[in-house]
Amino acid sequence: MTDHGGVAGDILRSFIERIERLEVEKKAIADDISEVYKEAKSAGFEPKIMRKVIRLRKMETHERQEEEALLDVYLHAIEGGNLPGATE
Repeated sequence: MTDHGGVAGDILRSFIERIERLEVEKKAIADDISEVYKEAKSAGFEPKIMRKVIRLRKMETHERQEEEALLDVYLHAIEGGNLPGATE
């Protein structure tokens, strides 16, 4: 083991190399995900909305409801209670 200035070089190199390998794998997975979005878009789906659906599906039901309620409050506040599509 190489020890320079209190740093175990071999152990540090091992961690760095593992991280580098994982970064390569992460890039490959990100590329795969991007390809799926492209396929979905060519099938007529909107990737932007799909990303939102995925984000919402990761949330607990109560978290989603709280976010939707807060969004509604904010929209009412900035639009004076006149939401698009609302009947008066």
